[in-house]
Amino acid sequence: MAMAKRGGVDLGGTKIQVVVVDAKHKVLGQARRPTPTTGRPVDVKDAIAAALVDAADAAGIQTAELSGIGVGSPGEIDPRTGSVSQARNLPGWEGSYPLADTLAEACGAPVAVGNDVQVATNAEFELGAGKDYRSLLGVFWGTGVGGGLVLDGKPWLGRGAAGEIGHVVVRLNGARCPCGRRGCMEAYAGRAAMEAKARREVAKGRKTELFEIMEKRGRERLTSGIWDRAAKKEDPLALELIDRAIEHLGAGVASACNILDVECVVVGGGLGVRFGEPYVRRIEKAMMPHLFASDHPPDVKVAALGDLGGAIGAALLAPTGRRSRPVAKAATADGAGG
Repeated sequence: MAMAKRGGVDLGGTKIQVVVVDAKHKVLGQARRPTPTTGRPVDVKDAIAAALVDAADAAGIQTAELSGIGVGSPGEIDPRTGSVSQARNLPGWEGSYPLADTLAEACGAPVAVGNDVQVATNAEFELGAGKDYRSLLGVFWGTGVGGGLVLDGKPWLGRGAAGEIGHVVVRLNGARCPCGRRGCMEAYAGRAAMEAKARREVAKGRKTELFEIMEKRGRERLTSGIWDRAAKKEDPLALELIDRAIEHLGAGVASACNILDVECVVVGGGLGVRFGEPYVRRIEKAMMPHLFASDHPPDVKVAALGDLGGAIGAALLAPTGRRSRPVAKAATADGAGG
């Protein structure tokens, strides 16, 4: 009998990454589409369904042949209904939308929905950089800064909003965060906030190649790849904003570690994966002045599953056989992927 195939969807602020995997988590097909920048939740659902068709086609099957589909989504997740609410990084998503039901109808396979960052953390814990540890903090540096937790071998969801590391306050009365509050780490390190700061600086007359690269690449936003290209060109404004982000990431991640004393921090997300090992070492160095237990700091690693980690983690939500470690089906941290 052929092994069951599952779909996994990483719904990020800039991209929708989809995989089809077998029972051993091997990727059989994948697809990527841009996240819609305008419209309503139904438009995002349609883009997800189209990407699932592409990935299933690459795997040589139809979506209705999948044993199940898992979706990692930003916003507030209702685990009973699969509805997503208040996904602020997605267009027009102020209220609640029944993502699981509508996507299942479109694709002909059952759908489970979980928080995007937590499912990516679970994937790193079970299959990736965190598999040798019992406690893990996932830090996903992308459109926002999201966090996921595994404590004593189990996902920790708190009352539903655990892992909101992007909203650790790193500066009292500091910069305005996309969440509406002030001084959050995400206000300095989230890619959306970094872009907003870059646009304000350009309006004041600062010079940068960031937006020239964006136009040449045919993008509407400053993606992780654009920041990477600008950094390699040693663009002064890009380097300044990246340095600012790393400084605040170090303070915020260290503060979380002072509370939780985890064995390992895994850094992923669009920027984390794109910048990779050298920048993760810079984050680790930025953490050190703020770590209480600086004589035995946590290991700090790049997410081993790379760009596909969120989608592979989402696939773990889909119906499958027995697995060795528990995987959470929902949380309510605001997402950071993309």
